[in-house]
Amino acid sequence: MDATAAPADRGALVRYVDGLIAALHAAGADLAVACQRPDEERYATLAPSARVVAGPAAITHRSARQAWEQYGLPYIAKQVGADVLHSPYYTVPLSPGLPTVVTIHDVTYFTDPDVHEPGKATYIRSATRTAARRATRLIVPSRFTRDEIIRLLHVDTDRVDVAHHGVDHQVFHRPREDERTRVSDRLGLHGDPYLAFLGTVEPRKNVPNLIRGWVAAAVELPDPPALVLAGAGGRDDDIDEALGDVPEGLRVIRPGYLSWSSLPGFFGGATVVALPSVCEGFGLPVLEAMACGAPVLTTRCASLPEVGGDAVAYTEPDPAGIAEVLGELIADPARRQKLGDAAHVRSYEFSWEASAEAHMAAFERAVGK
Repeated sequence: MDATAAPADRGALVRYVDGLIAALHAAGADLAVACQRPDEERYATLAPSARVVAGPAAITHRSARQAWEQYGLPYIAKQVGADVLHSPYYTVPLSPGLPTVVTIHDVTYFTDPDVHEPGKATYIRSATRTAARRATRLIVPSRFTRDEIIRLLHVDTDRVDVAHHGVDHQVFHRPREDERTRVSDRLGLHGDPYLAFLGTVEPRKNVPNLIRGWVAAAVELPDPPALVLAGAGGRDDDIDEALGDVPEGLRVIRPGYLSWSSLPGFFGGATVVALPSVCEGFGLPVLEAMACGAPVLTTRCASLPEVGGDAVAYTEPDPAGIAEVLGELIADPARRQKLGDAAHVRSYEFSWEASAEAHMAAFERAVGK
């Protein structure tokens, strides 16, 4: 497993790699993990029986890591006697010397390039095309992404395996009252209602329309919920414009990064968790909010209905659609409770154990077993 591309934050890529490695270890896989030096201890803890091999210090820089991936990674794979090399983030060595499996997380870099930073979009498109040509097998996190990659890149259907992401129910759980209170106090809300958003601020997350929809739904309410936009910084030039139109009396809170331990209280304490993305390869925050028993509002775009099923509320991605459904949810506590209960139950249909089983099947197909 090449974990060297995992960033220092606890974003979706890290949660995927960490959850998968721990589940593969628990399933008894003969596992070796290549990683950056700061992550060596973490992976040794997640998978005590795995051989954890740290790359050179220089691979903390992207260009050095990309070069090392081509030459150093195949060498490590040979040294540990690997049967198959799994690259969990689009890229693959051109001359690996053994079967390869590559995870393609989504195809929005092809279908919606404008919602990504241009340089990154160009790089991921190139890496995806290379993987589609050279990898022994491809893994995708949803049936939607499988169908799209087959349609767009004309990949042989028999080379693509679907392995849904999972959720760690020890981390993401229905919160206790003290967990909700602690998060509310940290946000300065002290028990006041709020709508929750969590994610990197980028155009595909549809935050400007969420802001405008929330304003329309809340502006006339006697006790309007605040809007909490949590998560790592990103790029979306329309957000400042949308925030500039928020009237007095409505409150927007931007706390930045929230620790994992605070997420159950954040999700589970919200009136609604609103994640109205316009394109996703899977939608891990939707699943994690569901696991916390939160009423979730999302869209029917891309893979999101595959995750939410009948256990979430859906909206059109435009401000008017968001305003209409948000208003209905805010006014209907019974419906929110019903959605939260259904979401929590549905979240148990997704596990890292099941994901690891699907990955193992792909690895075995790659080596011809």
